[in-house]
Amino acid sequence: MEGRQSGSSSSTLVTPTRPSLTSAENRIAQLEEEAASLRAQLGGRDADEVVQRHIKLLHTYNEIKDGAQRLIGAYAQMSQKTITAVHEELGLSLTE
Repeated sequence: MEGRQSGSSSSTLVTPTRPSLTSAENRIAQLEEEAASLRAQLGGRDADEVVQRHIKLLHTYNEIKDGAQRLIGAYAQMSQKTITAVHEELGLSLTE
């Protein structure tokens, strides 16, 4: 049997590497650090309370903005201008 060496095996044992586990562990560590940083920014306040306060403030802001838009509309009608013209006259954005 030429070309064949006795005692040698064609299969080699490969030690599995775990780079995905290492990168997953690194990602978990990064996320834990980010979560700790965000908790520190809350300053001990409950996250749900912060969210509810922001929702209330946004609601108030939207009510004020709607009122201002009604006043702008009334002014535009009285002065026979378009709302766009009034916004330009007052230096207001049409997209906000």
